Amino acid sequence: MPISSDRLPYSIRILLEAAIRHCDNFQVTESDVEKIIDWENTSPKQAEIPFKPARCILMDNTGVPAVVDLAAMRDMMPKLGCDPYKINPLIPVDAVIDHAVRVDVARSCDALDRNQELEFDRNKERFAFLKWASTAFHNMQVFPPGSGTVHQVNLEYLARVVFNEDGIMYFDSVVGTDSHTTMANCLGVAGWGVGGIEAVVAMLGQPMGMVLPGVVGFKLTGRLRDGVTTTDLVLTMTQLLRKHGAIGKFVEFYGVGVGELSLPARATIANMSPEYGATMGFFPVDQVTLEYLKLTGRSDETVSMIEAYLRANKMFVEHHEPETDRVYSSYLELDLSEVEPCVAGPKRPHDLVPLKEMKSDWHSCLDNKVGFKGYAVPKEEQGKVVKFDFHGRPAEIKHGSVVLAAICSSTNTSNPSVMIGAGLLAKKASELGLEVKPWIKTSLTPGSVVTSEYLKHSGLQESLNQQGFHLAAHGCATCVGNSGDLDECVSAAITENDIVAAAVLSANRNFEGRVNPLTRANYLASPPLVVAYALAGTVDIDFDKEPIGVSKGGKEVFLRDIWPSDEEVEQVIKSSVQTQMFRQVYESIMKRNPRWNELPVPEAALYPWDPNSTYIRKPTYFNGMSMSPPGPPTVKEAYCLLNLGDSITTDHISYSGKIPDGTPAARYLRECGVDPKNFSSYGGRRGNNEIVMRGAFANMRIVNKLLDGQAGPWTIHVPTGEKLYVFDAAMKYKSEGHDMVIIAGAEYGSGSSRDSAAKGPMLLGVKSVIAKSFERIHRSNLVGMGVIPLCFKAGEDADSLGLTGRERYTIGLPTNIAEIRPGQDVTVTTDNGKSFTCTLRLDTQLELAYFNHGGILPYIVRNLAEQAK
Repeated sequence: MPISSDRLPYSIRILLEAAIRHCDNFQVTESDVEKIIDWENTSPKQAEIPFKPARCILMDNTGVPAVVDLAAMRDMMPKLGCDPYKINPLIPVDAVIDHAVRVDVARSCDALDRNQELEFDRNKERFAFLKWASTAFHNMQVFPPGSGTVHQVNLEYLARVVFNEDGIMYFDSVVGTDSHTTMANCLGVAGWGVGGIEAVVAMLGQPMGMVLPGVVGFKLTGRLRDGVTTTDLVLTMTQLLRKHGAIGKFVEFYGVGVGELSLPARATIANMSPEYGATMGFFPVDQVTLEYLKLTGRSDETVSMIEAYLRANKMFVEHHEPETDRVYSSYLELDLSEVEPCVAGPKRPHDLVPLKEMKSDWHSCLDNKVGFKGYAVPKEEQGKVVKFDFHGRPAEIKHGSVVLAAICSSTNTSNPSVMIGAGLLAKKASELGLEVKPWIKTSLTPGSVVTSEYLKHSGLQESLNQQGFHLAAHGCATCVGNSGDLDECVSAAITENDIVAAAVLSANRNFEGRVNPLTRANYLASPPLVVAYALAGTVDIDFDKEPIGVSKGGKEVFLRDIWPSDEEVEQVIKSSVQTQMFRQVYESIMKRNPRWNELPVPEAALYPWDPNSTYIRKPTYFNGMSMSPPGPPTVKEAYCLLNLGDSITTDHISYSGKIPDGTPAARYLRECGVDPKNFSSYGGRRGNNEIVMRGAFANMRIVNKLLDGQAGPWTIHVPTGEKLYVFDAAMKYKSEGHDMVIIAGAEYGSGSSRDSAAKGPMLLGVKSVIAKSFERIHRSNLVGMGVIPLCFKAGEDADSLGLTGRERYTIGLPTNIAEIRPGQDVTVTTDNGKSFTCTLRLDTQLELAYFNHGGILPYIVRNLAEQAK
């Protein structure tokens, strides 16, 4: 018997309401509703359900490809005899040009204006395209550059919590091309990140196929101790949840400890969902939620409506009153008082390091063999000091020296407590005469314009400026690899002496090669700790026992001497974070950027593609498309393009950072007449598929077993043994008429919800990825692009099966779609007589349909064309 709907997890009840509201026995059936009602029994069986979110959000770097796809689909419709204007978003779409600046002038007071000038100069085509889209498509609102990150704007302004349209009320839900769409989970909004491919599906009103997820019930008790930050808490949770296993699941927080967390603290936890592997990190609505909605400028009438609706539907929580016990798939518990200060790194967000153990852990990393926790630096080299001249000033670095410190937008800048804490720490340090060394690149890039307002109002921005943390942007920068170059003399000191330099940042991710190509060690930390490590100048320090610096009076200063108390932080928050700031910012948000306002855009309803553009190019997905689906592809005698290990991220697969000269992407841009100084970044040029496929596996830190562990964007062309750029090898295989596969380990595709990480390999000619496991969004994106995801059987991988990657692979899939079922066993054979069984990770019937059509986009075009006849 199904459990009472009152005992369903709150997050599952939102899925239930959406299914009931959309039930038409066509796209959503009564059977789908019954599966959700019987969630306790159906979720372990990988039951498929359709989901239609209430709205969609896009961010610039991933939103541009999604809108490019929409525009290309609209162009295709007349060729199929259909109305092109059927290609219009059917659900509200909010797009934020969360421009990824290169923080080239972060230590100067005019950093913000200079970066915006640079960004407009480099990216006018991209911005003009999105501005065109805001008028060409219905239901699409575009926020100009400088508005903040999309997840932050969603939290402070866009999230409805409850929709009220023409007297019909229903739960807010959202999908977004920003993987941190999950931040809105802190408001009781069901939402998660998807690739641009799935976003197009949602925008056109098509149901998103999903497996009914399990839900981890995470009980919180106690409260955080004085001096322990939300960042410490979320890094602790990330490690716990990774160990517990949350991939593809919802995590729902409950217990009296939740009531002790501020809404911004919950936002930080929800934001980090992709790092602990969950689809959502969900907090039901309570009184704290309502107070935050009022603080951020939602009207009293709106907040009263939200409360009344949620109470009527038994979706409002009173943490200190008895409530109905919920049934969860599994359970975790954490006493908040046991959380201690920590950082995470040096290469993954779930590798937690208690702050008191940081020094010893760092020395272990120097000793350990090369890996996620090792650099294999010989003992005799570990104490090496490199002296150099920094613009006439003597300077030195060694292993562990901090050369980049960034208070980033992704995770923490929604949280006044850690931002104010960073400002107070900077102020106390300045008063004692401590200062950050000038060769350390510092930046402040909050995700919210409001953050700048309260830092300025409190006077703490001036203190941050004194330590080099000038405002550089309201958007993603260092956290997506757009930190800009280090000073040439610093770069030379690192590269010429093989120094393991460090970056410390208050972001979500610290994967190798993501932050900066020259910082091999990257640690995630709270904003106050970012400032502290910048002042110390090294991660090789025990803050309890060693001074952070020496005061102007010659006295040793320890971290405890400048660390602000919770009471100090709270006093500044109460006096400086004001409702009127949110209202003033968002009332003027569409008019704040004069460069955007003056930007000319095409007036045509169909986008006038420029064949000479190096930013926006019409994609080739629909070339030669007919009304009949092509059916499942065959994979015979395929070569292995790359043989990869565990934790290959979307940053490895689809690099975001600067385009270096000499690479395939740079060669292409030179051929197009682009000056190297204007190459910009791979992320900025994702609206051009020529860059997308040349940027596939372009990360300098990716390790390919075909190269015996050497890092870099190269591979071996197996027939000749040549070492080539991955792009060049793929083109050589394609010209020879060969299929390609990729072999990988666990957690393949973790990190950002980046559809280019599926588009790039597909454009290269990759037909299948065979991995130990996939991250949720990336697996879905591979399916959406017609690439076959296969999983090794439990306990097996390429190494245990004796696969070197030099074999040729044939995948035994039927050519008739009717003979294929979700999750079936598939036999893979090699040319040297090996044979092994994999699980086909086409998880739903809808995914089989996409696969039969060659991907999601052709499926949608054919469906729309069929409906129009």
